[in-house]
Amino acid sequence: MKKEEIHLGDIPRILFGQTPPVFLIEVFMRTVIIYIILLFVVKWMGKRMNGQLTIMELAVILTLGAIVSVPMQMPDRGILQGVILLVIAGLFQRGITLLGVRKGRMEDLIMGKCSLLVEDGILKLDQMEKDRITRQQVFEQLRTQKIFNLGKVDRVYLEACGIFSVLKAPQFRPGLPITPPDDGDIFDKQKPVFFEDKDDNQLQACCNCGYVKPAKDQSKCRICGDNEWVKAIG
Repeated sequence: MKKEEIHLGDIPRILFGQTPPVFLIEVFMRTVIIYIILLFVVKWMGKRMNGQLTIMELAVILTLGAIVSVPMQMPDRGILQGVILLVIAGLFQRGITLLGVRKGRMEDLIMGKCSLLVEDGILKLDQMEKDRITRQQVFEQLRTQKIFNLGKVDRVYLEACGIFSVLKAPQFRPGLPITPPDDGDIFDKQKPVFFEDKDDNQLQACCNCGYVKPAKDQSKCRICGDNEWVKAIG
């Protein structure tokens, strides 16, 4: 657009840009389609992608950022389009939130569900793979709460907003050490646990899922089928 064509008194251009008013209907359709697609794309990318925001909140923020940029910077685009888009996005967010409050299934579909990653000191590997969460990501969250033994964990949840919730076990339980793999000094100082306090029957933990059994049992892990073990600690 040439600078000679820009005039402060050109109200139709300021409101509608260089498009006919009927284009606003197309703008509405574009916003609805892009918003829905964006919602599912963000959900597909995984919970940890969005940090402490819900999937819907993150989608709204991204949509608003795209909405306001064009009418603010492009002289051939009307601000009325941007206003309409902002109103539509706001109504979408409020409407979907209200629908989620009234219908639990809709809330699960849009915002996602809480995932169980650790149960009774054992990693839920199938669920972790589905949520694309690694063992070290779980261990990192536990270490920030001064937990260095997987057996001390009763439950670990991955919330819909992407944060971890940790519930400690109410009683003593041996488990897999979760110290950093490169910190051998701390690992060597950790005391092993023995079954029924017998020195010849040390307990071992599966390196893959955390399942604990006596070291003299040479069978594979009954939880995950792995056969790599390490001494269990308390």
